[in-house]
Amino acid sequence: MNRRGLILSVATLGVAGFGGASWYANRPKPASETETIAPAQANALIQPYSPILGPDDAPVTIVEFFDPACEACRAFYPIVKDIMAEHGSAVRVVIRYTPFHGEGSELAIRILEAARLQGVFEPVLEAVLRDQPQWAAHSGMRPELLMKIATSAGLDPEIAQTQLLAPQTTGVLNQDRADVETVGVRQTPTFFVNGKPLNPFGEAELRRLVSAEVAMATN
Repeated sequence: MNRRGLILSVATLGVAGFGGASWYANRPKPASETETIAPAQANALIQPYSPILGPDDAPVTIVEFFDPACEACRAFYPIVKDIMAEHGSAVRVVIRYTPFHGEGSELAIRILEAARLQGVFEPVLEAVLRDQPQWAAHSGMRPELLMKIATSAGLDPEIAQTQLLAPQTTGVLNQDRADVETVGVRQTPTFFVNGKPLNPFGEAELRRLVSAEVAMATN
């Protein structure tokens, strides 16, 4: 089962589909949930600037390669939040930007980076995902709506205008693109838990892998 079929079976968000994108056909080869990735790839999983949800010092790290225009990412967001709530201070989530949906995704990422710099990353992220059907609908992207959406969640739009095009923001985008290639990410969301790839993909599999890592880290 591909991710689209799986997400439609587990998500209750009623998200409009984007249709089949070419990168869905290029799935990585299956890997065991106990397998860790190569050192070079592991070094590309997290950057110092990467947004973090949860405690910085949590013993279990979920790395999510994430596209704000991705319907599966939107569907999995409440699942990831529930996993964090279940395990409390033992789990953190690191977000890596993966702009597979073109210019709309890139603008959303730049806005999220401005939100991170302004200290309002999580509320802006939630607003962007909540209103994803408006600005990233299957019928056509409407990225012009993003700034209004982000402003409603606490982003200062005047400061953000400078931050969107700052060399620092462009550098983050470029580095994340490079790391996506290094790690071999071909679809979103792609998850790693303490360096272990989630494959096969699914909600139950993610919960099981996180629980196993928490048990090893806290016992």
